[in-house]
Amino acid sequence: MAIKVKISQQEAEESNKIKVKIQEPDLKVKIIHENPKITFELNARKALNGDIMIFDHTDIDIVILTEKKKVVAFAKDIMSDLVYGAENRLFEFLKQKGIVAYDSIQGGNVYGSLEGKILESVDYDSLKMTLLNVSKWIDTERPYFESMKAHDQMMDDKLMIPSAEDSTEFGEVPHEEEKGSIRQHGLFSPYLYGRYTY
Repeated sequence: MAIKVKISQQEAEESNKIKVKIQEPDLKVKIIHENPKITFELNARKALNGDIMIFDHTDIDIVILTEKKKVVAFAKDIMSDLVYGAENRLFEFLKQKGIVAYDSIQGGNVYGSLEGKILESVDYDSLKMTLLNVSKWIDTERPYFESMKAHDQMMDDKLMIPSAEDSTEFGEVPHEEEKGSIRQHGLFSPYLYGRYTY
């Protein structure tokens, strides 16, 4: 029985060495790329000591402590249930991907922060794998904060640029001499009697 393996032109151009290895006679095929290129974008900065600070999320800031081999998540503005939920989802994701040790996730020394220890790896660069997985987690969270941003923009547009149904032309609403519950004329003035009466 013949085995057909298709490799696209893009894969052939991206990697010079593509190996096809048949591991067992029951037609299990494993394709091994020698140097796969993975690209992703993060809104990040490097601190003076080499720590990497990631600011993509709307609720939390993520810091990868390169010397201590830790991931720390801080509240961006105010500590709330939304912030703790985001931090918890981040560390659950990193824990399931095998980036952070299960027993190391704990509250940090800053109020409202969570931290976890990055596992050591023999085969991969631990910091690069941490960055990659944080990027993947942010991609899963992106629809949430983009929808919140779109909702806020929609509410601003509704107030600033109302539809014809929700607006009136200038001068259509008649103006009255007195409006509201506070009368402007005919009020009793306590100052007329020479002393305060209240």
